[in-house]
Parts: sequence; C-alpha cells; structure tokens
Amino acid sequence: MEGDIEEVNRTMRITEIRVRYRLAVPRDKQEVAERSLEFHPSRCPAYQSVKDAIRIKISADFRWV
Repeated sequence: MEGDIEEVNRTMRITEIRVRYRLAVPRDKQEVAERSLEFHPSRCPAYQSVKDAIRIKISADFRWV
C-alpha cells in the first residue's frame, strides 16, 4: 500500500491510497480471485469509511500456480 499526502486548503490531507495485492492463486481459482477483487470495495469497512474523502485504487498482481 502507498498513498499521497497533499496540502488541501492549507491542511495536509491523505488524498489517495493505492492498494496492490500480490497473490499466488491456483489456476482453477482464477475467476474467483478476479471476482473477489471486484467485490472488495463494497465489502471492505475501511474502504466504505473513507471512500468519499480519499481516492482509493485497488489492483492485484496474480501469479497463477
């Protein structure tokens, strides 16, 4: 995870958070893994708590095993 802190109206604020998962996933679970990433924002309490105040980008690097 990484993010950006910027001055907004003379106040330092977190303006963006980037979350990148690096996962080893069995090939037969590819669809499940990709679907889980799509549903992550709607089921994540932390995301739901800050989504209107902070840009959040979620991505994944899957390694198929």
